Amino acid sequence: MKTNIVLLASALVISFSSCVSKKLLKTEQTRYIDLQTQYAEVQSQLKNCNDLTMENARKKAELEAEINSLKKQVDYLAANNNQALKQLESLSVISSSQAESIKKSLDNIGSKDAYIQGLQSALNSKDSLNLVLVTNLKGAIGNMDDKDINIKVDKGVVFIDISDKVLFKSGKYEVTEQAKTVLGKVALVLKNQPGMEYMVEGHTDNVPFKNAVLIDNLDLSVKRATSIVRILKDQYGINPAQLTAAGRGEYLPVADNSSAEGKMANRRTRIIIMPQLDQFFKLLERN
Repeated sequence: MKTNIVLLASALVISFSSCVSKKLLKTEQTRYIDLQTQYAEVQSQLKNCNDLTMENARKKAELEAEINSLKKQVDYLAANNNQALKQLESLSVISSSQAESIKKSLDNIGSKDAYIQGLQSALNSKDSLNLVLVTNLKGAIGNMDDKDINIKVDKGVVFIDISDKVLFKSGKYEVTEQAKTVLGKVALVLKNQPGMEYMVEGHTDNVPFKNAVLIDNLDLSVKRATSIVRILKDQYGINPAQLTAAGRGEYLPVADNSSAEGKMANRRTRIIIMPQLDQFFKLLERN
């Protein structure tokens, strides 16, 4: 009996011990899993800390480089400031006569600048007037062939080139009736420009010419220019003080005289429209 009791007690102890061990194992397994999770989280946090540390180190290096650059700029400005102060100190000891000389130089520079601006303004006004003149002339003349009449601006001067065949018969200096119509249209525009001067130039080709009245091409070109000036003055009322007649003969060609087309281009009359020079001389005298 006693033996049975001992065996029963021993079995109960073994059974209880087995149950306790399984419960403890499960608890430890759960704890192990939790520890693994915590370990992974700590590892992730450590990695983030390392990344932040590297980023902070990079930013720190950039800031240090920027600080060094700013220090260099400050040093450069400080050196220039010292140099400027020294220059001011040296200027402060100039004599009164030197100061007066500097003042006169500055005043002279100012007056010259105003003079230049005045000339530029006058030139701009002249350019604008030339543009209006060319537009008005082309509008007045209409659709004539460019080979017969050409209006252009060159070096600030308006030129009207009229072909010889429009104005004169071959070897003659009497203006044709057709030419008078063209000249009347040109005169209509020119009369509205009292501040201008007009030079009428006769031009010929290089074919020798002579008759009972004229001795050469130069003589012919002068006669033709004079004939046109008289018509502008007498028939269309342009002030003769604004008109000048000049003969160029064959000596200022615009094309090669070796071809018929070149000779035709050279046989022309040119009316040059110029601003009266005395207004520019007055501007020079004021300065």
